[in-house]
Amino acid sequence: MDKKEVIRKVEKFVKKTMTHDPVHAWDHIDRVRKLALYLARKEKADKFIVELAALLHDVGDYKYFKGAENAGSKICRKLLGKLGVDRGIVNQVCEIVDEVTFKGARVKSKVRTVEGMVVRDADKLDNLGAIGIARTLTWGGLIKRTIHDPRIKPVMHATFEQYKKRGSTTINHFYEKVLLLKDQMHTSTARKLALRRHRFVEKFLKEFYKEWDGKL
Repeated sequence: MDKKEVIRKVEKFVKKTMTHDPVHAWDHIDRVRKLALYLARKEKADKFIVELAALLHDVGDYKYFKGAENAGSKICRKLLGKLGVDRGIVNQVCEIVDEVTFKGARVKSKVRTVEGMVVRDADKLDNLGAIGIARTLTWGGLIKRTIHDPRIKPVMHATFEQYKKRGSTTINHFYEKVLLLKDQMHTSTARKLALRRHRFVEKFLKEFYKEWDGKL
């Protein structure tokens, strides 16, 4: 099976699978794929590996598998094996899928390949800017988070377990994750793109606090 056919079948699988919620639905996957391919061209990464990992990066998200951290690689290994993808490529894609998730403010990323860095950066870029704000607010509503409570302070989680069990507010999420992403980008191309999106989030929060306090 040629690469285009593999991508087509993986795309079909993801569209059918990623229906858990509007924040991680196909539109998010497709934006990450496009961003990842752009970064891959700039950073000279393997485009086939990058596209596969970008398409599959959320299929085993711990949120849908009772906190399991390796559900993604299991799904990917089974799917790509059936499609006859080279074992070496499958291993690289699985490694990326298991490591792409943000795991806490003080938890270091373990991605080690340029392909992994590209996909992780692309996913994190989609958590910034106008889209990032929209996704954060939507997710907060879905899980019934309080929008804001000044008495509840942000927590810089030291482990993935702490991060998974977090109970916070939607506004705190910007400090516990979103505003940290700019400095966690792996590639120079992503760092440049992240800066503008980061500043947009800062402007939003500044306006939010003005309105929250009833300032005209």
